[in-house]
Amino acid sequence: MRLPGFQSQFHRMPLHSAGLDRPQKLGRTILNVAFARRRGSLRHFVAVVTVIVVAACASAAHAQAVFTAKRAGDLQAGGGFSIANADYDHPKLRGASIYASFDFKEHFGVEIDFHQVNAPNPSTIHERSYEIGGRYVRHYGIFNPYARLMYGRGVFNYQYNVANLAYNMADAGVGVDVNVTRRVNVRADYEYQQWFSFRGNLNDPGSGTLSPQVFTIGAAYHFQ
Repeated sequence: MRLPGFQSQFHRMPLHSAGLDRPQKLGRTILNVAFARRRGSLRHFVAVVTVIVVAACASAAHAQAVFTAKRAGDLQAGGGFSIANADYDHPKLRGASIYASFDFKEHFGVEIDFHQVNAPNPSTIHERSYEIGGRYVRHYGIFNPYARLMYGRGVFNYQYNVANLAYNMADAGVGVDVNVTRRVNVRADYEYQQWFSFRGNLNDPGSGTLSPQVFTIGAAYHFQ
């Protein structure tokens, strides 16, 4: 049995009236939420990346500042074993050295040195020197060759302890500091000394000159 007009009215009924468009609306809602979350995640990702980049730049700038400060204020202090050509009586003297250097610029600094070298027993001859001056240094990886000019005071103890006299002196030196570790440098050093108005004969003020040469192998603590 047919009801007149029922089929035609059913075909003319809008789909939303039958609830058939609800899955489409639900799908669009899910997509909108997903895209919103993705946009939020993207903003979060961009923010994190920005923070990381800024932190990395700050860290690099700090590292550069530390490096610059280090290069502008490089301090070491140490000691070593020395052998000297005394240029008087006993030609070979042996002893110890103490030294310290401070580079206030990348290539320029100051240095202080102390040497004590003695003739073998039973001789009482020894030479002692106190020096201070400037130095010029270069940097090639772990190798730091340098040259220096210094001025100071030398003390000479004569045979049989007949006299112990002090003289003004100057010296020129060359050498290399090697960075074995961040904290330890080793050194090989040579210097030529000139003692002024030295008395080879105590009874004759103008009787001689003294030009010792000193070779030193040492190690220093590198302050950072």
